[in-house]
Amino acid sequence: MQKDLETKFLSDFEQNQNIAHKICRIYTTNQDAHNDLFQEITIQLWKNYSRFRGDSKFSTWMYRVALNTAISLYRKSTRTVKTQDFSDFAYKIKATTYDNTEELQLKALYKAIHKLNDIDKALIFLYLEDKPYKEISETLGITSVNARVKMNRAKEKLKNILNP
Repeated sequence: MQKDLETKFLSDFEQNQNIAHKICRIYTTNQDAHNDLFQEITIQLWKNYSRFRGDSKFSTWMYRVALNTAISLYRKSTRTVKTQDFSDFAYKIKATTYDNTEELQLKALYKAIHKLNDIDKALIFLYLEDKPYKEISETLGITSVNARVKMNRAKEKLKNILNP
């Protein structure tokens, strides 16, 4: 039973691990912080995987857990990431390095996104991932109407940052 659960988790995680990398890229500013946050997201996903009921797609659930982990870690006043040792199972995950060379043209956008608050960052991230408002609202735990209103405000803030 545990082995089947572990195998299923590894398969789901490996197929969707870029979600975690993208969230780490938005919420961190250097590679060490990126690695720490990625590790913490992976741990939280594994710890909560047994409670994943399959009511939504794995990727939607993963977005929610990853975003909640990132937001909660970076709202702490110390701004330090406390990680847990996952060396017991890390060797089983075939991690691919996140290559951002193709995203150099997005550097200005990411820099602007870093200036937004945590919720606006999450909204913009999900919007850039072409998620429908229904899925965005489910992921963030808000109504669809509220997601649209917040999205319009976040877009306006982003426009003002990019074009002062």
